[in-house]
Amino acid sequence: MKPTEFTQLLINLSSFKPTVLDASISAELYVPLDLSKNNPLLETVDVSKSSNLEAFVHDHLEAHRAKVAFGGYLEERNIYQRSTHFKSQDVDLERSIHLGMDFWAEEGTGVCAPLDGHVHSFRNNTNFGDYGPTIILEHDVEAVKFYTLYGHLSLESLQPILVGMPIQKGEVFATLGSHLVNGDYPPHLHFQIIRDLQGNMGDYPGVCSKIEQGFYSKNCPDPNVLLQL
Repeated sequence: MKPTEFTQLLINLSSFKPTVLDASISAELYVPLDLSKNNPLLETVDVSKSSNLEAFVHDHLEAHRAKVAFGGYLEERNIYQRSTHFKSQDVDLERSIHLGMDFWAEEGTGVCAPLDGHVHSFRNNTNFGDYGPTIILEHDVEAVKFYTLYGHLSLESLQPILVGMPIQKGEVFATLGSHLVNGDYPPHLHFQIIRDLQGNMGDYPGVCSKIEQGFYSKNCPDPNVLLQL
């Protein structure tokens, strides 16, 4: 299936009002958040410390009387410079382009499946700055197979999970983890749509380099095409 055809499939599925966080949080309580290197408000924030970033996110939510801050697809971010996990001996391969959509909310917030699927794989990715507990769901819609990734979860989210377990649309199957387990970030969900997992299990790059952006933007389309926030 061509990328444009897959995009149209996601648009069609968006009519069913999918969500990835506890459905009791209304859309009116969501607010966009810019964490790109071009946001002047971040120039005075030492994002190498998760507590500083958490304060920034908290203040943004308070200022907008919101419960969830969202965004981040293809943002070029400086927050990954603190971790060797995203660095490379080849400077052109240093990763800074965010490939998913983030949802910043309180620790323990429920994570839902936007579509029917089953558990493909899961893992606790424990590198500093990595996803921490991660679950990948597999979906088959109109004979098209693709995947959704959920990163920065709680450790408890992995305890009842089994490969092949069915997950229904709207089902709460995980919760957001704290900075102690989620790669040292403020509590949030990294949600990513992946067309081809390329053999990965329980993990897939959520950040890429500039020179890889062309490939990854096709393999990992904008989640908001599906969610329509």
